[in-house]
This record gives sequence, structure tokens and C-alpha cells, in this order.
Amino acid sequence: MTWQTNIVPPKGLPVFEPGWVWLVGAGPGDPGLITLHGVNALAQADVIVYDALVDTRILDMAKPHAERIFAGKRGGKPSPTQTSISERLVELAKAGHRVLRLKGGDPFVFGRGGEEALALVGAGVPFRVVPGVTAAIAGTAYAGMPATHRDANSAVTFITGHSMTGEVPDNLNWDAVTNGAPVLIFYMAIKHFGRIAEKLQECGRPADEPVAFVASATTADQKVHVCTLDTAAEVAKKVSPPAIVVVGPVVKLREQLDWLGKAAEWQAKAADPV
Repeated sequence: MTWQTNIVPPKGLPVFEPGWVWLVGAGPGDPGLITLHGVNALAQADVIVYDALVDTRILDMAKPHAERIFAGKRGGKPSPTQTSISERLVELAKAGHRVLRLKGGDPFVFGRGGEEALALVGAGVPFRVVPGVTAAIAGTAYAGMPATHRDANSAVTFITGHSMTGEVPDNLNWDAVTNGAPVLIFYMAIKHFGRIAEKLQECGRPADEPVAFVASATTADQKVHVCTLDTAAEVAKKVSPPAIVVVGPVVKLREQLDWLGKAAEWQAKAADPV
């Protein structure tokens, strides 16, 4: 489907002016999770610079003839540098284009959107930020695990699983991270989760604490692997990224709240209520 609209957006939504860059979060996968501001941006953009995890159905919402430029970065594969991406955004904007930088999830949650925004500021390019639904929120919800639940946790911590060097973050206070919230949600942590699990146990998390890996969250390929902290290293070897890792008591709620897994059963009952 191609999204058809005039260049004038619906009442109350902003006009995408030439020479601007909009940093837009596309959500974690399911195209229904992009915001109305994001759809409005797609309808007006002249150029879309998009990441590897952006669903093609979201790109199909763009106006006809909008230029699409792939800027995905995937581990272990040839990828554009962050500097080259930022320079391209500046170049396109200064050429008078409406430039949509479309990023998976939320651009300011482990998405390096802040770096791109600072590059735009340095170059004198006006920009707008459109937040997106981040994987730690949507992925847990689609896997039947609330990120917070009154009987389980009053705090949740989002953590990146690797540093700028690609290794386990060494600038974290792991004792504080481990004990600061009952629920921990890790991004980009599959490669190093064996070591991360060791650190968490060294700092006091119990070996039998529930863990869930949610791979390809909110997509048709979503897979959920549930285990415990002491077995997580072995389970991680079977998980294909992209994935988030959830540690804590909310994982147990999946047994009752796996609405996605129960959808077919519920639909069958609705079709044949007898």
C-alpha cells in the first residue's frame, strides 16, 4: 500500500518544511506502532534515510517518488559510519530537501539520534524529533510481559549490552545496575549475555531468576525464549538478533498474559462458540 496524501498535512499536524531534517522513530517492527507524526513525515518527505530494522511496509507509506537511502548498520557486516550518515543528512538538507531520518524504535533510546541531532545543530540545520515506541516497551508487551506491574516492580532499567568498543560496557556501576530495579531490560546484549549474566549473579541476582529473550519483537518472526539467569548463557547462543533480554519477576506473568500466543485460540473460540 502506498500512503496517498497532499503535501498539506491533516489539521493539527506539522508541515515538513524544505531544508529540515526530521528524526523519526519507526517503532520496533510492527508497522502499526509508528506514530501519526511518523506517518505524516513519510507523507511529506522528499528523501528517506532509513535503518536496517525499518519494516518495508512502513517505507510503503511514503509519498510516491520519495528517494530512499539505506543507512543500516548491522554487526559484522559492511556498514556506513555514523559520521558519514550525519554528513549525508546535512548535505541533503542544505540541498533543500525534506529529509526524513527513519530509525527503528525511538531515535533517542540507544538509537544514536542524539549524535545525529548534534551534527545537525553544528551544521545549522533545523530539525524535529518524533519519538517512537521503543523495543523495551513494545517487545515486552507483545511477549506478554508488562515492563512494570504493581505487584512485581516499581522501577525498570534499560541497559545497552555493549559499549562503543563492542564489548560489555565497562563504564557501568554493575552493582548499582543489578540492584537498582527489580526488572532489567537489555538492548543489543545477545553476544555478551553470558558475561552479563555472570556479572548480575556476582552482584546479587539469584541464579534462578527468570529471564526472557524476545527476538524480532512485534514482527511475524517474533520468538520468545524463557529460562533462568544460570542457564541464560546457553540459551543466548540459540537466539538470533535483534533481540531484547528481560530479567526479573515480570517474566513469570507471560504464562497468563501471552495474548499474542493465545490469539489464534481466542479467534477459534469466537468463530465456534459452542
